[in-house]
Amino acid sequence: MSRSGFSLYVHVPWCERKCPYCDFNSHALPAGHTLDPEIEQAYVLQLLNDLDLDLESHNLSGEIDTLFIGGGTPSLFSSDAIDQLLTGIHQRLPIASHAECTLEANPGSSDQTKFARFRAAGINRLSLGIQSFSDIALTALGRVHHRDEAIAAIESARAAGFNNINLDLMYGLPGQLPDDALKDLAEAVNFRPEHISWYQLTIEPNTVFYRRSPSLPHENLLLEIDKIGLQCLKDHGYQRYEVSAFARNRQLRSKHNLNYWQFGDYLGIGAGAHGKITTHDPHHRVIRTQKTRAPQHYLTALNPSQRQIETQDLPLEFLMNGLRLVDGFLLSQFEATTRLPVSTLDDFIKAGETRGWLTQDDGQLRATPRGYHFLDSLLTLI
Repeated sequence: MSRSGFSLYVHVPWCERKCPYCDFNSHALPAGHTLDPEIEQAYVLQLLNDLDLDLESHNLSGEIDTLFIGGGTPSLFSSDAIDQLLTGIHQRLPIASHAECTLEANPGSSDQTKFARFRAAGINRLSLGIQSFSDIALTALGRVHHRDEAIAAIESARAAGFNNINLDLMYGLPGQLPDDALKDLAEAVNFRPEHISWYQLTIEPNTVFYRRSPSLPHENLLLEIDKIGLQCLKDHGYQRYEVSAFARNRQLRSKHNLNYWQFGDYLGIGAGAHGKITTHDPHHRVIRTQKTRAPQHYLTALNPSQRQIETQDLPLEFLMNGLRLVDGFLLSQFEATTRLPVSTLDDFIKAGETRGWLTQDDGQLRATPRGYHFLDSLLTLI
């Protein structure tokens, strides 16, 4: 089937070291923190095989509108490997001239020359995993980089010609006080990145922090950090458009992530990658796909799995994405995307409005500021 545009997610599963808070499908490299060139080459070829299989299985064609290479630490890959990957993707599914092409990078795993080569290969947006500008906080988080390397990475990205940069920052870190969190944000905005992802550290199952939880700020401190942080970002011209996403203007919002939050379709290739495809047959089934998680297994055999989202689960699947957006969504979008009547949401909307958590305006449904704060509770109403 032909579509006007696609999003493609590519997963690179290796990191120099596994962070104790991370629950993503990432795997530490052996001692020396270098990726074997033979494994790198084999992985790129398997990614392209994976894409071939997806295109054939779902009978897909069209152009790529957004591409996101995430991980893990994709910047561990050589620029030649990224160039080979993008060239191979473009041969199979053309990358649109206007496409947003993002690569995640960690400080210490790239320099100006490597960034410049990534840009020459076709990457036009960098997402830098800074997390904090405090060496004390970075050590507590188990990060392999230091403050000076974080600053050097931002400066190197600019020097390499990138004019669309996202900085990832976390708050609610072990022992963090509101002033500490504000210092991190103040330093970040001084670099004038086009986009900032600012989110709270949470303790997830199957992580080192889950087994040995550090001492984190209590709820009152977290509320204060959230309040002063949001004001800081607003004062410096960053518009909040999603729970943890802030951009200098509408054009600089992450188009790839917006596609997720608007319940759009996307392919996911790589070890553990997820995808979502809506069939264009009379049934308009919504299919979730997932790839083999373990890199060593992924390299030897492609064993993709998929499941259909049941009709009764579609409203929650849509809402848990759409209500993350400050602007919410048009009710007509819900109908067009899920193929369910808007009346499916009648009871949910009534319950949310009664509690002061939802508001409607000209067919646009969004969470109120209070509902945004209690988003998890709001979603239990569906």
